[in-house]
Amino acid sequence: MVEIIWFRQDLRLDDQPAVKAAAAAGPVLPVFVIDEVSEGVRPMGGASRWWLVRSLAALDAGLRARGGRLLVVEGRAADLLEGLARAVGARAIHATRQTEPWWGAVEARLGGLLQLHGWPTLQPAGRLVTKGGGPFRVFTPYWRAHVALGAPGAPVPAPAAMRFAAVPDALAGRGLPRFAPRWAGEFAGEPGEAGARAALARFVERVAAYGARRDFPSEEATSRLSAHLHFGEVSARACWHAVEGREGAEAWQRQLVWRDFAHEMIRQHPDSAEVPHRAAFDAMQWTDVTTEPGRGWLAAWQAGRTGYPLVDAGMRQLWRTGWMHNRVRMVVASFLVKHLGIDWRLGERWFWDTLVDADLMNNAMGWQWVTGSGVDSQPFYRIFAPTAQAERFEALDYVRRWAPEYGSVAPVNPIVDHGAAREAALARFAGSRAGAGAGAGAA
Repeated sequence: MVEIIWFRQDLRLDDQPAVKAAAAAGPVLPVFVIDEVSEGVRPMGGASRWWLVRSLAALDAGLRARGGRLLVVEGRAADLLEGLARAVGARAIHATRQTEPWWGAVEARLGGLLQLHGWPTLQPAGRLVTKGGGPFRVFTPYWRAHVALGAPGAPVPAPAAMRFAAVPDALAGRGLPRFAPRWAGEFAGEPGEAGARAALARFVERVAAYGARRDFPSEEATSRLSAHLHFGEVSARACWHAVEGREGAEAWQRQLVWRDFAHEMIRQHPDSAEVPHRAAFDAMQWTDVTTEPGRGWLAAWQAGRTGYPLVDAGMRQLWRTGWMHNRVRMVVASFLVKHLGIDWRLGERWFWDTLVDADLMNNAMGWQWVTGSGVDSQPFYRIFAPTAQAERFEALDYVRRWAPEYGSVAPVNPIVDHGAAREAALARFAGSRAGAGAGAGAA
């Protein structure tokens, strides 16, 4: 009997529980479904699709080295998998659990044929609860509860051997997809499990500096593992154990737990990319981007032409490489929402299309955190000053690399004045609270 492995955001063989279970049960047929038509599915953005097709090619190469191949099909996942199972006489479809809100309905369609294994997080979803038995809504106590459990389980290596079932004749000639958005000429990174392993090894050697230097965009102090983690080319617990016991490891492990927390928030709020978690923001009066000056402001932000060197450098790095330094992500997001008064959802959608690591959980949570609308976020009145941020985090070399026309980190012909924009933002928030009524700030 054939065992189907349904790959999703778990494009690896090491520490892949669905692969392990299927390989132990019989000959396997590895499958990836590009599904952008099932109800509720959010189509992938251009930059992350660029990464995906290369990650699929890497997974296919790894499977071919073992005597198999990856079958990639496109359409409604439940329909395609049911049909494939009938065609090959599959006993089961094995998949790792995912937390994006659209998977539940797809999985329900597959019924008892589907066997789910493991989680994309350090701990199983829902395992960490408050003393009252409810879900956490604040990160710090969530972190403490996570630490109290001890280290997550050790990663499990790929099966020593795998047997493969034949691909049905009607699908045997199907090749891997190809895709390159028109702006992808300078995209960086090595998609795939081997690339993830190499990136992790490089980071382990410099993890000691992570806590102190990760906010300095001119330095290579971050892990650069975000896309690898999003596509599951490396597991979160493999990352945890790779740095365990090393100087400075806890600062990065805390970020891995923050990732778990983002997955928990999407379980509690599956509409996090569209609906603010705090009532006050329902009444916020955002800048109209269908008319001027809002339309021009949004275009200037997207193109990195705001007159603020750090903002412009970040937006150009994003466009050219598909990635942006995390500290700069916070600065450019704050600038859009608070300096320009533009709805955070427009920024979230831009990141969704232009980031190779576009991740529903982290992207939505990050934008709500910066805006102040999230369940555990900074206050709205905390408004990043781009120039002060650039000075504090020594970003001149970063600016010179991505926006070389600037000679310093000081604004040049800015589209808005920082002081006036800050006052307008605070007035906008005060108006939203008044419009929402008493208790508007409560989660």
